[in-house]
Amino acid sequence: MPKPISNEKRADIIRHIQAGERKEDIAKWLLITLRTVNRVLERYNETGSYLALPNAGGQKPLITEETMNQVVQKVKEVPDMTLLELIDEFNLPFSESALSRRLTRLGFTYKKRHFIQTDEREKM
Repeated sequence: MPKPISNEKRADIIRHIQAGERKEDIAKWLLITLRTVNRVLERYNETGSYLALPNAGGQKPLITEETMNQVVQKVKEVPDMTLLELIDEFNLPFSESALSRRLTRLGFTYKKRHFIQTDEREKM
């Protein structure tokens, strides 16, 4: 995806259009495509603004913050619960590795389960 044009170029497009210049000439002068000129003009006509739209910021989370808080609370209550058990209990729409990454970002670390050693007499 190409880099968006600067707001200065967008302002120049609008200024030249209002001065009566042809779209093709504007595109050549500013070294942009005719389609870019048309898009800026369409945005200006629809909204009154030539500024670029803000970046969406990436993919939206698959679960709500409330559900993730419930998962975190469960991890704090039962720290040896497996990722698969958490996914099953809360019906989460992603994989174990995705849940692991999410919990790691929240400051949790993974440690192997500690086994309790039994007394020698109980073994016999």
